[in-house]
Amino acid sequence: MDRMDYLVFFGKGRKVATVEAPGRLDVMGGIADYSGSLVLEMPVDKGTTASVALRQDDTLRVHSTSAGVMGKMDTVIARFRDFVDSNGQVNYALVRSKLASMPGSDWAAYVIGCLLVLAKEKGVQARGMDAWIESTLPSGRGVSASAALEVSTMAALCRAMGLELGKTELPILCQKVENLVVGAPCGLMDQLTSYLGEEKRLLPIICQPADIQAPIPIPEGVHFIGVDSGAEHSVGGSAYTNVRVAAFMGYTIIARAEGASADALGSARASRDWSRLPYHGYLANVPVPKFETELEALLPDRMTGKEFKARFGVTIDTVTEIRPDVEYTIKACTRHPVMESARVQVFARIISALNAEKARSRSGRATSLKRLGDLMVESHRSYSSCGLGHPATDALVDAVLKAGTRKGVFGAKITGGGSGGTVCILCDGDEGLRTAKEIARAHWAAKKMEPVMFTGSKNGALFD
Repeated sequence: MDRMDYLVFFGKGRKVATVEAPGRLDVMGGIADYSGSLVLEMPVDKGTTASVALRQDDTLRVHSTSAGVMGKMDTVIARFRDFVDSNGQVNYALVRSKLASMPGSDWAAYVIGCLLVLAKEKGVQARGMDAWIESTLPSGRGVSASAALEVSTMAALCRAMGLELGKTELPILCQKVENLVVGAPCGLMDQLTSYLGEEKRLLPIICQPADIQAPIPIPEGVHFIGVDSGAEHSVGGSAYTNVRVAAFMGYTIIARAEGASADALGSARASRDWSRLPYHGYLANVPVPKFETELEALLPDRMTGKEFKARFGVTIDTVTEIRPDVEYTIKACTRHPVMESARVQVFARIISALNAEKARSRSGRATSLKRLGDLMVESHRSYSSCGLGHPATDALVDAVLKAGTRKGVFGAKITGGGSGGTVCILCDGDEGLRTAKEIARAHWAAKKMEPVMFTGSKNGALFD
């Protein structure tokens, strides 16, 4: 559809609310978010725009200008009444079942889900909407196109209704869309960044669950560049889910060793109150020395879900389920968030020091950048130990290491949920940017396509 079709879609005289939300580049933290780690996120300069108008009936009509290109239905029409139970309440299990039965329209679940979550969680009375979606973000590339879609839609709906939400409330509701409507077990960092991120700054978030820290300016001359590896990533995929389940299994084993009973863990799961559990329920709070000298030895390398349930019962994670037939890599997936949390804290201190010491020597700057790059590579390799690596992302990281610091590139890592998607490259100055672009072009040469890159940043939807 062209712009005139946009006008036809909404018709004349209607109030249309429009909001744009960016994707994000996961600089450090990644899959440690659901374990309570500090993460450092950067909103990218590509995003999704949602235009929403409310309806007087219960029709949910959503259109995407890019869905057809991906072989999916570009216009999806549903009825609000189809997603409520006999008591007239939105039922998330029913919602997932109904949406899953609509072929070619999986993208629409993120849009329709926003209104359904607002109805259930906030009691809004609106039952119908028209939504028009445009995006410059590629899906499945690890830059959180899903969060940008949720945040732009949720913010546009709130604007159309005149509904004001708290600073972190809107991202939390968007996470419910992804967890409870779509069924993807994501953490909260993506939605927070898409909403609260700031241009040319890293957004530090302590994910317990959403402690927003002061944004960290990216030092002058330093660039974080995203390069698409060409391998599609899905946070709803089994590999990501299995790693998350394994990490929570590891937490259960540690918590039991620290004195928590099975009943205490079960109660914490039911109430979602982890405050009385060891380390407040977060692996990121486990001190590295204690983990390495005492706790890691308690963890099995691998264990089936059936064996875990027999020995330890449940985990405290409410958005995943343990599958009895799956063998989970418990030790590596538990070790990652403990170590990653420590890595991110060091990374944040170094980059903050670079801002505070602008006049420091070139050799001192290079040393700091090299340490930042080393931390990124350590994070990348830890992803692989969990089972979330990919040859395509390894190739990009190896190319960065081969080019080396003399060409202005200091390190790289896989982003977000792993298993493909985008690689974040740390560059310094114009030479570093040129090198990153050369690496991207060489990587994509065999595909005979122009590389997909993310070279800038923009403000989150809160500032739109």
